[in-house]
Amino acid sequence: MKLFDNHKKLFSTATLFFVGLTILVAIMPAIRNQDNNQPLPGAQELSPEAVKGKALFVANGCVACHTQQVRNVDMDKMWGSRPSLAADYADIHRIDVWRNTATLMGTERTGPDLTDIGNRQPSKDWNLVHLYNPRIVVKESIMPAYPWLFAIKKEPSKSDIVVNVPAQYLNGQEGKVVATKEAMYLIAYLQSLKQTKLPDGTTAPAFLYKREEKKVTGASGAEPDGKAIFTANCQSCHQANGEGLPGAFPPLKGSPVVLGDDLEKYVDIIMNGYDARAEFGVMPPVGTNMQFTEHEVAALINYERTSWGNNGKKVTPEEVKKIIDFVKLKAAK
Repeated sequence: MKLFDNHKKLFSTATLFFVGLTILVAIMPAIRNQDNNQPLPGAQELSPEAVKGKALFVANGCVACHTQQVRNVDMDKMWGSRPSLAADYADIHRIDVWRNTATLMGTERTGPDLTDIGNRQPSKDWNLVHLYNPRIVVKESIMPAYPWLFAIKKEPSKSDIVVNVPAQYLNGQEGKVVATKEAMYLIAYLQSLKQTKLPDGTTAPAFLYKREEKKVTGASGAEPDGKAIFTANCQSCHQANGEGLPGAFPPLKGSPVVLGDDLEKYVDIIMNGYDARAEFGVMPPVGTNMQFTEHEVAALINYERTSWGNNGKKVTPEEVKKIIDFVKLKAAK
């Protein structure tokens, strides 16, 4: 064929075939996929700080150990309220012209999945301590520390964000640990990772291969497991022994709030968080974020009041519900 004897025609034809196939096989399906999968209503775009934090997330290798995808299997329930959908990733854009790290779904879970970490662990103080040295809050953690994202200052300024790190983790250095702007960018990205709720009336895909769960049966039937609730939502700060971390998070063992008679204050702290003691980190509204029912709050309180040597009075879900309703009414005003 004469085509193969003329290199100009040969290479021009090959180029046309390549461009045509690229449009047909890659570009057109991608455009169609974008049209078919729009972002969920209520999905929030990344803030400028979170965009910079995403770049740091990639640069520091976090994507190698953390996924951002909740699979439709029952074992993934702990990472999100529903399996991930294509719409969850529809509004994610490339970082810049040269780098296409749009979706950071990951392939390995050496560390926990981060799909909904903004809801599961919204505490800025906890995240900063964890980033400085994960072993401070999770002794068994194999995550590397990122001390270069922080500075040690003897006299921090008013604008500095001081991280409550216990003295024994400063390796003899004098001063306070201060978060750099890079650390705050990374925290902004982590706190932005939240599963968007499905529109009203939309049924979420089911989790498959469900395992049979053992239920704790009480006088009123099946009751939540207070220890499991504490482990999933509170242990990372207050620790498994209930002693907290000196200079970072308060103890629950022997706590006057836990053992006291002011149940309204106790429930209010669980539902709406607490920020009244400068020496400790701010507690986020765990109960509200995780949509605790009165049964879950009662189970959590009863576990904390009867653990680590505590000997407090147990409460009922009915008592807790009255306080939750009152707290919500007070907040509405």
